[in-house]
Amino acid sequence: MNMKKKPIILLVPYPAQGHVNPMQNLASSFIAQGFETLMILPQHVHKKINVDDDKIVKCVVGLEDGIEEETTTPDFFAIESSMENIMPNHLEEFLQNNQRLGEVCLMVVDLLASWAIQVAGKFGITTVGFWPAMLASYLLIEAIPQMLRTGLISDTGVPQHEGKITFLPTLPLVSTNDLPWLIGTIDARKARFKFWMRTLERSKDLKWILVNSFPSETRVKQQNVLFIGSICRPQESTKTLSFWEEDLTCLKWLTNQKANSVVYVSFGSWVNPIGESNLKKLALALEATTRPFIWVLRSTLHQWLPIGFLERVFKQGKGMIVSWAPQSKILEHDSVGCFITHCGWNSTLEALQFRKKLLCYPLAGDQFLNCAYIVEVWRVGLRLNGLGLKDVEERVEKLMEDKEMSNRLDTLYERFMEIHAYDDKSGHFLLKEMLKKASNNS
Repeated sequence: MNMKKKPIILLVPYPAQGHVNPMQNLASSFIAQGFETLMILPQHVHKKINVDDDKIVKCVVGLEDGIEEETTTPDFFAIESSMENIMPNHLEEFLQNNQRLGEVCLMVVDLLASWAIQVAGKFGITTVGFWPAMLASYLLIEAIPQMLRTGLISDTGVPQHEGKITFLPTLPLVSTNDLPWLIGTIDARKARFKFWMRTLERSKDLKWILVNSFPSETRVKQQNVLFIGSICRPQESTKTLSFWEEDLTCLKWLTNQKANSVVYVSFGSWVNPIGESNLKKLALALEATTRPFIWVLRSTLHQWLPIGFLERVFKQGKGMIVSWAPQSKILEHDSVGCFITHCGWNSTLEALQFRKKLLCYPLAGDQFLNCAYIVEVWRVGLRLNGLGLKDVEERVEKLMEDKEMSNRLDTLYERFMEIHAYDDKSGHFLLKEMLKKASNNS
């Protein structure tokens, strides 16, 4: 007797840790509702996945990406070239030739991997978009045509004046120097702007966009947005598709520290986020504070640390340096009092989930907007203007002693984590309704 195959949902994240993680959690929700899932990743990422669960490994497919094996961490433009010129053909071949797939009822595409929207269209697969960040950052990108019409930016994305702008009345001001595509050289900025223009064009007809945030994040109403932040946040039962091996020794070290005493420092998965000079400054600042700390720092960057720093810190038991950390478990720990962060959205959400105060040092992209929300709108953190001893020491102490900020974090927790996540207004309910329609249309 032939068993009817479960309908399949394909998931295509942008190949970065902060994009794969929330989409993996979303896949777990699909599986719980009776679907099979397959996540499509470029080969260079697929080879790096560090997980010992066969069930998870079988749900991930590596596509040929043309990236040389010796390239440990390809840059944005190498990934973009792969996504635009190589991966589409291989995804088409995969869909044509892989008989075990059965009925594909839906493709969920990270908008930063918009190349897959076109492939889905060729095969008549219903497609929904996925935005792994806050709605406000999506609205900023969506406002690009308006910025062009009003002359705020040139046709290559260059700001036509300096200062603070608002692209929607209900959202905080953003500096024209902090627009998400303004990273790197002039040519790099123009290329990133073209990337966003292409993304807008490809995604304009999507019926739904799943946003990794919460209805109360902004007061802006969007007809085609489903908030699924409560679904995408880390679950204890879900093993992470980590690109690097997590150092779990820091968890044992944390148990020996006083409550709310530890400073946790991480600038995400960037290889060299703050540069040699700032790295040295931050090391000396952390050493000079009276607070114990955990710092996520790749071993390849240890050469830039001040002479004797590692030995002194280790001997005093003052801190730990780890190459990659189990961030959710660290932030959940009672001993952690604050988080020095680049303000990546996943890091921000995890800090809110575990009610940790934030010291913000945004570096690029949507991080400046996230920082504006943390500091100005929600007031659950402070901005670091520099990484020198005085800046860090003063801000850490001010943050740690601010009890009103702790109260605001409690309020935010109630709003953002949606304690009644399963009522009819929740992301769970809306997602279930969307899946029902997709399944019926397949």
